[in-house]
Amino acid sequence: MRAVSEITTFFRHCPSCGRRFEIRLTGKKLVSEQVVQKEAHEITGLPSYVGRWGAPVVTPVAEDRVVLVDVKDFQYAYQCKHCGHRWLEIREEEGGTTSLKG
Repeated sequence: MRAVSEITTFFRHCPSCGRRFEIRLTGKKLVSEQVVQKEAHEITGLPSYVGRWGAPVVTPVAEDRVVLVDVKDFQYAYQCKHCGHRWLEIREEEGGTTSLKG
């Protein structure tokens, strides 16, 4: 298994020296995790009848529902290989969803 710093080199600029291609991810840590309710608007189609030339005609049906979304905040640690500058960034990542029956 490789260390985190060996896995990823980013094509971004260092906030200190401004050089590209020298940024390495040195760590990733889960900061918080929560489940959030969100409304999802979904449009599905129901075949209603066979139209001209035998092609089915689809009637769009809109459905609003509530889903649970896993939201995780990760803290990423970076280091510039050129000047040694280190910094942290926090990013939110959404995971899977679970539908609530209503």
